[in-house]
Amino acid sequence: MPNAHITGWGMSVPDTILTNDDLSKMVDTNDAWIRERTGIRQRHIVRPGETASSLGLEASFKALEVANLAPTELDLIICSSSSPDYVFPATACLIQDRLGATKAGAFDILAACSGFIFAMNMAAQSIRSGAIKNALVIGTEAMSRYVNWQDRGTCILFGDGAGAFILQASETPGGVISAVMHSDGSGGDLLIIPASGSAMTPTEATVREGRHQIHMDGKEVYRFATKVMASATLEVLKKSNLSLDDIQWIVPHQANYRIIEAAARGLKLPIDRFIINLQDYGNTSTASIPIATVEAVQKGQIKPGNKIVFVGFGGGLTWGALSAEWTGPLTASSAHKIHPERYRVRARLRSIWHRIGRFIEGLIWGRGS
Repeated sequence: MPNAHITGWGMSVPDTILTNDDLSKMVDTNDAWIRERTGIRQRHIVRPGETASSLGLEASFKALEVANLAPTELDLIICSSSSPDYVFPATACLIQDRLGATKAGAFDILAACSGFIFAMNMAAQSIRSGAIKNALVIGTEAMSRYVNWQDRGTCILFGDGAGAFILQASETPGGVISAVMHSDGSGGDLLIIPASGSAMTPTEATVREGRHQIHMDGKEVYRFATKVMASATLEVLKKSNLSLDDIQWIVPHQANYRIIEAAARGLKLPIDRFIINLQDYGNTSTASIPIATVEAVQKGQIKPGNKIVFVGFGGGLTWGALSAEWTGPLTASSAHKIHPERYRVRARLRSIWHRIGRFIEGLIWGRGS
């Protein structure tokens, strides 16, 4: 059975930064209050024209470059997002087109902040089954588009960004070891955007009432998160036949520093065993785990051979964890060099050509109607 190795990684965040001091001019809060309760000092915010797909595209190109893998070699693209460009088409399809990943199937999943773990598990299982060889998993968010900037309980938390991993098949030991996924829909109303689907479509009235924005019961979500972060970590370790002593790093969902502290206490681990960067990005939802991982690799914290647990929770309610042995690229960069800009141009031209082809087909087949 082939193993699913993490061979490429990339991240992308908007240039615009919103600090706690900036927020203090918008809502009744201040830097000290936010830091004490969340650990966050700033977050990145999308500008007009930036979307979940544009952030995800940049992260994907970077991941492909690290893996030395051409977009045309991808078999599968899974995009996790709670703030997709559209309900449909899938954000994954938009990214597939702009990458020029001509043979990849592409779809979205929505499991809130747990989505990246769920997507990683799905991609890894597809590789292990032998159905595919190369997968791109993306977590991307433009959560600021759904934030009520007058709600102090939520506007201080969320930021925008994207992270992406390449998973590849290899007979070499390593890569994704095991995963656990859980859901409890009875808590679905604790973290919700009410007017966002067929149950309640956005109207002038719902916009006026703020129902198209994030609603959260902060206390209940905090209680839920502090319970499941430690339990999911222990569960995936047991399933992987590993102990806490075997793990070099835990990469948690970057929601709140106090939640991560509670997980550390529950696991009886020092906080320095956890990768934490939420102070600079806030809660980027499903993008937070890959963004934190990419930074840790860039800083030299995560190294080949390290065993890692990714663990998260989110609206749904959902939670899960995934264990992996970090390896790195399978192909030497000198043997196979990817030039993202070339593929970007080719993808744009191919997309235009496909549109022209469909137009011509419509003229031909439309004559008989």
